[in-house]
Amino acid sequence: MNTIIVEKECGCFKRSDYENNMSFASKDEALLQAKLMVNHMNTKFCQKHDFEVSENGANFSIAVNAKQAEQSSGCCGGGHCS
Repeated sequence: MNTIIVEKECGCFKRSDYENNMSFASKDEALLQAKLMVNHMNTKFCQKHDFEVSENGANFSIAVNAKQAEQSSGCCGGGHCS
């Protein structure tokens, strides 16, 4: 069995329909699901965390990391400040 393990369940994860420690018969299926989960969590969750998947033997771990405070250069991002 190949398992997807979410290292830390943030509030958004707990409120989602995802489950921790999901098991799959094939490694490819587990990897595909893990990548889909990470993509969804990075785009649809509250944006306080970054999620990334890594392989650990027969398992895939999803790390939950707090986002770094973005430093502002004073630019609004409109492309005209340079």
